[in-house]
Amino acid sequence: MNHTRTSRYLCRLLRHHPEAAGITLDAHGWADVEELIAKVNPTHPLDRALLEEIVRTDNKQRYSFNADHSKIRANQGHSIPVDVDLEEAEPPEILWHGTGEKYVASIEEKGLLPKSRLYVHLSGDTETARKVGARHGRPVIFRVLSGEMARAGYRFYRSVNGVWLIKAVPVQYLEIAHELQNTGSGEASL
Repeated sequence: MNHTRTSRYLCRLLRHHPEAAGITLDAHGWADVEELIAKVNPTHPLDRALLEEIVRTDNKQRYSFNADHSKIRANQGHSIPVDVDLEEAEPPEILWHGTGEKYVASIEEKGLLPKSRLYVHLSGDTETARKVGARHGRPVIFRVLSGEMARAGYRFYRSVNGVWLIKAVPVQYLEIAHELQNTGSGEASL
């Protein structure tokens, strides 16, 4: 059975609008599982077994349970102020950011900004960046000079699902990865 609608609703609640279902998140973004199920179930079918399945099968690993599975939270992507206990991590020399072609001029002028989220999301590989960019139209991939940024004192974090996070990326640390852009034939030019 496809639970996409329920999963998207959970994502919206746990990242952006817990009040829409009348739930509360603690300072670290955790929601009580029983409260969540009770408040979500009237509009979106949800019980503990389905919630466990959604968390286990989510291909982006958006959610985490605490040790005894009494609480759940989104791993990253919040627009509400929560501290998901991110640990600072040393990034690789290069990280990637996928976006839509329509945002390139703004990024080249202002750098990468979190907009409505708490952090800018970066990928460890080009394929993930391309998939993210494709959600916003024709994908464009930026190479982020993350090693250089770290040496300059910028702080990077890595979420439990492998997404790299940073408050912003200034223009001088960005390059369009022209050799990785889609050629229009469905193949990347190298």
